[in-house]
Amino acid sequence: MKSIHANNMLPPKPERHRLFGSTDPIPWSKPTVKEQMTDLQNHHADYLFPIQHVGVSNVRHPIQVHSDIEPKRQTSIATMTLTTSLPQASKGINMSRLTEQLEMYRQKGLSSELADMCDFVHELAERMGQDKAEITISFPWFYERTAPVTGLAGLNHAEATIQTTYEKGQPYRTIVSLSAAVTTLCPCSKEISEYSAHNQRGRVTMTVEIDPASPPAHDWKAMLLAAAESNASSALHPVLKRPDEKRVTEQAYENPRFVEDMVRLVAADLYEMDDVLAFKVECRNEESIHLHDAYAIIDFDKRKKGAAR
Repeated sequence: MKSIHANNMLPPKPERHRLFGSTDPIPWSKPTVKEQMTDLQNHHADYLFPIQHVGVSNVRHPIQVHSDIEPKRQTSIATMTLTTSLPQASKGINMSRLTEQLEMYRQKGLSSELADMCDFVHELAERMGQDKAEITISFPWFYERTAPVTGLAGLNHAEATIQTTYEKGQPYRTIVSLSAAVTTLCPCSKEISEYSAHNQRGRVTMTVEIDPASPPAHDWKAMLLAAAESNASSALHPVLKRPDEKRVTEQAYENPRFVEDMVRLVAADLYEMDDVLAFKVECRNEESIHLHDAYAIIDFDKRKKGAAR
């Protein structure tokens, strides 16, 4: 077969597009002006059920993060879910307004501050004409950590989450969460072995409800991080020289922790925090001598006198 560019000339671009399947536009018959277009979502009838949450999820977006620990100002990438309620008589919501709201706040300097989140959901509910709106954001939070002996610094990170809910006639509801990695050393291994003890990386996830009308005076991320690390066998460090490694491993040996120990000790710290209304503490140890993980959880509401949920 003769090449179509035997003379070192390619066919014009439109012809190339048709060669690979492009076709000419069909004659237009539908309106091109917004005011003349049918708005299916704006129809009203009995649509069987109200919807508690409808919106967009898995939205990736930059966000400004303030911290009590260096770096005190940073930009992170948040994964977001933005939703509103929808009554039974309404067919749907105008979802483009959700991302329009997000862009408007980006231009103002969208931050993870709790007050900003409250403003966002209140305005979102009004913009959407709904009684309820909610935003959930999750992002990696970076914090500086120095080695215990040499003082060499580097950055660790934990996963932070904020969920803020506005409902007409109700106070704002804010739930924050931090998932941080720590070292845990097995008390049983230490007890029964002639020498050494197995240790592993543990992950502590603390989810707490706080009153956004009376937020903590200090950075909640730093507060939760301290609760996890201060009760672990040892904290994790991005940079360790030999003197640091000696200190860290000896500290872990002096502070063995089961997952049961971890959730109880962290829960005790959260119980003593006046800003915390309710909490859930999870610890998962990635066992170094098993294929399974060890896991424990405590769920406690301080407003219900002495009763775990």
